[in-house]
Amino acid sequence: MRRRDFITLLGSGAATWPLVAHAQQSALPVIGFLSVTFAGEQPHWLVAFRNGLSETGYVEGHNVSIEYRWAEGQYNRLPELAADLIRHHVSVIVTPPSNPAALAAKAATTAIPIVFSVGGDPVRLGLVARLSRPGANATGINFFTTEIAPKRLGLLHELVPKAVRIAVLINPANAVTNEATLHDILEAARALGLQVQVFEREQCRRD
Repeated sequence: MRRRDFITLLGSGAATWPLVAHAQQSALPVIGFLSVTFAGEQPHWLVAFRNGLSETGYVEGHNVSIEYRWAEGQYNRLPELAADLIRHHVSVIVTPPSNPAALAAKAATTAIPIVFSVGGDPVRLGLVARLSRPGANATGINFFTTEIAPKRLGLLHELVPKAVRIAVLINPANAVTNEATLHDILEAARALGLQVQVFEREQCRRD
């Protein structure tokens, strides 16, 4: 994700941390970092994250502590990991680009602030009430990757106008994103007169 986006995103949640830290007296405020990936898999996320914190006056290990939780591609572990962050009394939960991680955090708490970045519409996902006024305890940014899937299909049709069957590759572990993406793609395919064949990631490896 872009570094400037992350800085802006973190700034919106950072204002509450000093209050929590004061309530905990001498304890450092704790950020919960919930990711679907493996530790070290996306180092640029951590670079942007730490740089964003630094520019808002927070330095890991100096005036803020970070609890990292990595699902390592196992989406079913996200609720457990989110619950573990809550047990560690985090002041805010940050979820790098991931619909499931954001939803797991949202399901785990209605009190702790959540700063998310997602590829789907956060209103449609149930993360916020409205884009203009998110409400509740979650805020963040949307990369619109789900919404532009039909546009990608249209561009592909323009590039290969004689093609009648299009393959769509999905990750079977990411049911939330799959449902929204496939719904929009299938509607666009019908409008273009195209057939869609869906392949799961593990199926492609076997084939």
